[in-house]
Order: sequence, then structure tokens, then C-alpha cells
Amino acid sequence: MNSPAEIAKIYSDVGAGKTRIPNSKLFLLAVMAGAFIAMGAFGSSVASCGVEPLAVSRFLSAAVFPIGLMMVLCAGAELFTGNCLILLSVLDKKTTIKGMLNNWLIVYLGNAVGGILIALLIVASGSMGLYNGALAEGAVKVATAKCTLPFTDALLKGILCNFMVCLAVWCAFGAKDLWSKIIGSFLPVFLFVLSGFEHCVANMYFVPAGIFASFRYGFPAQGLNWLNFIVFNLIPVTMGNIIGGALMIGALYWYVYMEGNTRR
Repeated sequence: MNSPAEIAKIYSDVGAGKTRIPNSKLFLLAVMAGAFIAMGAFGSSVASCGVEPLAVSRFLSAAVFPIGLMMVLCAGAELFTGNCLILLSVLDKKTTIKGMLNNWLIVYLGNAVGGILIALLIVASGSMGLYNGALAEGAVKVATAKCTLPFTDALLKGILCNFMVCLAVWCAFGAKDLWSKIIGSFLPVFLFVLSGFEHCVANMYFVPAGIFASFRYGFPAQGLNWLNFIVFNLIPVTMGNIIGGALMIGALYWYVYMEGNTRR
């Protein structure tokens, strides 16, 4: 496998390359990533629905959810949370802040389109009707809980989440074969889901799916609406994801493995 120092050099070039992808292609790759994460999220809900005790349910959810990131890394797609690592490329002077911010904006919007589209298709297809409607009811409860999180809790859970997601991406870049890449990306994501942390792109599926399911199946959902989603979840979680990924992984590993080389 590649050493941590080698991973830093590899990602510096890869991250810079991400900022040079034409916006039209970048957006389509981002839509794909949002869809991949949404499919992993839906599968995790199907696997864990109604399972007792709760710890086993959470374990099953955590075991399935990482399939989404595996598809992003292996099939080719652009994920906002993983791209928080582009800060390393900026600090290594391989790209610019403007290029990084452009990438983040286009990818974030594309991820949202992909996540919402899959949520709409899943609910419209009747797939939420599994387990006599228990899956739909669970989706509404999960979405409502996310929309009523205290701002600070959402921020801190966002930090912890992307600390693990970017470690997953980092470990995947250490691999030299497909199975090693899958295992390297699987374990940190498994841990973040098991721990109940908050991922902004996953929430671009979970909350819209809950909103759509609430309308279709008639489950009550006090506090579940688009405004609460944006204000009380998406904004603080996104801020936390940037801190956890860009600063705690990207900037820290740039300083440890590359700062002297960049300065020289």
C-alpha cells in the first residue's frame, strides 16, 4: 500500500485535477455521487428497519451504508464531503482557493440534485411501502429528528462525520487494488454511521425522503419541512463537514507530510 506521505502527494495532484474538470461534467459526476450515497442510505434503512435491539439495527445500517462511498470511489463520481480534502492541494500550491470553492459549489449542488432525485424515485415507486409501511414511517421519524437537531449538536456531529469520511477517502488512496480500496473506505464510514454522526450529502437523501414519504403515506411530521432542513441541519452539518474534512484531515496532513516541501 501507499504510505501516508505518498497518499498526500497523490491526493495533492488528484485534488488539483478535480478543480480543472469542466463544470458541466463536474455537475453530472456530482449528481451521480449524490445518487450513489442515496442508494447506500436507502439500503441501510431497508436492512435495519424494525430490527431489535436498536444496537443491532444500527450495526446493520452501518454495514450497508458504506456501499455508497465505495461506488463513488470505484465507479467515478464527485462527492462534496470527500472533496473537502482539496484544501490540501491548495496548501500544496497545486490549485487555487477559487478553484476549490468552485468545485465545492458545483459538487454540492449536484450532490443535492442526485440525493433528492433518488428520494423522489424511491417514494414514487412505492419502495417505502416495505414492511407494511414501517419503512416509510421510519424515514419520516429519521428526517424529523434531523430537522430538529440543536444547531451545536448538528455542527459537532458534522465535524466528527467528515473526520471519518475523509479518513475513508485517505485510506482508499492508500490502496493499490480494488478490494483494498473497498475495505479501506468501508471501515471508517461504518464507524461514522454506527456512531450516529451527520453527513450533509446523506441528509440530502434522508430528509427529502422523509418529506416525500410523509406526504404519500400520511404520517405526521411536526417540524419536518424544507426550511427547518436547511437551517437546522444542512447549514450546521455542512459547516461541520468542512471543518472535519478540510481542516482536521486535509490541512493537518498537509502540514505533517508536505509543509516543508511546499516551503522549499
